[in-house]
Amino acid sequence: MPMLKYSCLLIAALMPVLAIAADPAEGRWKTIDDETGQAKSIVEITQGANGALSGRIVELLNPSRPNPACDKCKDDRRGKPITGMEIIRGMKRDGDAYSGGTILKPDEGKVYKSKMELLEGGDKLEVSGCIAFICKSQVWLRQ
Repeated sequence: MPMLKYSCLLIAALMPVLAIAADPAEGRWKTIDDETGQAKSIVEITQGANGALSGRIVELLNPSRPNPACDKCKDDRRGKPITGMEIIRGMKRDGDAYSGGTILKPDEGKVYKSKMELLEGGDKLEVSGCIAFICKSQVWLRQ
């Protein structure tokens, strides 16, 4: 009987941990350039302790030069290698979409207000970057 008591206590203690599920946008995504239609990189999206999502480039596909750095960046990412760079910051879930974050376009060095939305049952992710009322979007593919 004492073993059953301890087992129940262990299960009760683990319930909050088991209830925390990965955010549906977490994972690896192949980015597709909205102008050329070509695959550019693999971005890994993770959820931080505060619940916000961030995304980091884990692989560049066919870079224009080996090991490029973000020479045009104006923030803490200036001069840092693009591979490994955090390009999505502060995205928060808002129903079925995500907002409140920013996205960096490393080849321009510009940071845009961003929104994301899962499409086709989570197989695709529409990512938008906006300055004022001008927005561009890309559809990324789950890897």
